[in-house]
Amino acid sequence: MGNFKENLAPRLKSLRESLYLLRRNKLTWASLMFILFLIVIAILAPYIVPYPEHIAETLNPSAKLTGPCGAYFFGTDEMGRDIFSRIVYGTRISLGASLGAVFLAILIGATLGAVAGSTGGIVDNLIMRITDVFLSFPSLLLAILISAFAGASLVNALVAIAVSWWPWYARIVRGQAISLKERQFVRAIGTSELRIIFTHILPNCIAPVIVQASMDFGGVILTLASLSFLGLGAQAPLPEWGLMINTSKTYFLNARWYSVFPGAAIFVTVLAFNLLGDGLREILDPRTKNK
Repeated sequence: MGNFKENLAPRLKSLRESLYLLRRNKLTWASLMFILFLIVIAILAPYIVPYPEHIAETLNPSAKLTGPCGAYFFGTDEMGRDIFSRIVYGTRISLGASLGAVFLAILIGATLGAVAGSTGGIVDNLIMRITDVFLSFPSLLLAILISAFAGASLVNALVAIAVSWWPWYARIVRGQAISLKERQFVRAIGTSELRIIFTHILPNCIAPVIVQASMDFGGVILTLASLSFLGLGAQAPLPEWGLMINTSKTYFLNARWYSVFPGAAIFVTVLAFNLLGDGLREILDPRTKNK
């Protein structure tokens, strides 16, 4: 019990310092508040959209391609559906799918990186060579190839993004594992390799993984939208932002609002996650934390 309290005190102190630095950086704090707002919107989306029936393939011919007005804040699409309702619900899809892709990438990459760094030798070389093969492909191109072979669907797009993103986490965790595995508090007598990985190495890799994940979230959202735009991600009638832009390109000259508002949603969300990632890197990185 005493050891637990001794370990808890410095962690709480570090957490308070990080929160102070986070609030002091106004841009990072504003980005965090906006992302929390998006999360609330995503959770409550089915209950707060003005026209929940417009999420599916509902036909409303009388309001077809209506511009922004009091009844339809962002206008309507080619089927007369409220674009505002579909963008709000699309927040749920984009954030949920991106969270799943990042979590799966971390699960794969962190596990392989920890095994490679703590084991060394042939296992390390084999895992790192496989990692190099994946890193030799641009992540978007690799995600497109995997989605094209697996079939067009939101789930396949999620898996494709995770498969193309895990090598970054593997490299980060491997580097941390190599620096940690020979320290005295890790290399205890009689401790199994598996226990060392999950008790000492992975918990001490959380900070750089969180920073990388926060910076990747924006890229994952953009990649998901790109796959849907190409017809390899979400399929109709799901109101995914990239899919909405793909559908709207036919009507761009006559109904510019149709593509502008989903594009703005992607832009603002990706920007917020990038700003948050930069701020967290400055706060959690010991080299910049004290500057």
